[in-house]
Amino acid sequence: MRLGRPPKEETMSDPVLKIEKRGAVDWVTLNRPDALNSLNPELIDALNHYFESLERDYDTRIVVLRGAGKNFCAGLDIKASAKRNSEGGYGADTQASLDGQRRIANIVMKMRRCPQPIVACVQGAAAGGGFALALAADIRIATPNARMNCAFIKLGVGGCDIGSSYFLPRLVGVSVASELILTGRFIQAPRALAVGLVSEIVEEADLEKAAQAYVDDLLLTAPLALRLSKECLNMSVDAGSIEQVIAMEDRNQILCVKSEDFREGITAFLEKRKPNWA
Repeated sequence: MRLGRPPKEETMSDPVLKIEKRGAVDWVTLNRPDALNSLNPELIDALNHYFESLERDYDTRIVVLRGAGKNFCAGLDIKASAKRNSEGGYGADTQASLDGQRRIANIVMKMRRCPQPIVACVQGAAAGGGFALALAADIRIATPNARMNCAFIKLGVGGCDIGSSYFLPRLVGVSVASELILTGRFIQAPRALAVGLVSEIVEEADLEKAAQAYVDDLLLTAPLALRLSKECLNMSVDAGSIEQVIAMEDRNQILCVKSEDFREGITAFLEKRKPNWA
């Protein structure tokens, strides 16, 4: 997509996941507001399918993830899960339970693998699996009433679930992560901002506008450079040494330097205009 081209708008109807395409940006909405956008089997499957489809999608550059209604996502739909168990689903045996667990965990793994930056708009509750979705995003914006927690430990299972024990210590440090994981306490928006869990707090009416501001800045970057930057950030978090990080940075810079976009970026800078990315 070249800057200045009118964005193409397209909405894909889905009972549980709404995908609105605005040019190179997907606005993805968890669409179960009456159930606080909790994760039932249909939504779990839809999220897995969507994020898996992004890996080789070069038209979609950015994803905005949000929840319909007053809440982001209240986590696993306990009623749907209990019904599935009674019908011989997740709880029927160990293998079925593990399969159900991994279907949920796969969502956050696919979110990290997809090359598109993900901006999460968090309002109201982001509990359990909903918190995990927010943690797996690259940028988080919250409303004043946002409240997030690792609800798992309050349900009789471990507090480390769906990547929470991976993301939280890296985002807020071990001490705060231990508090949240071991107690299941909610972290409210002001403290989430103070510890760096979210980038900013905005009123609910301004949530889409705030997300659009990040989208606008992200679209100013070259497509290849943006994809490689997300990949490098993810790898750097787990790198064993600075040498490993710099080796990847060097590789990415050379790939970008050899692209048409690099030449356009230099020309646009010298001509004091916005670049037209290829």
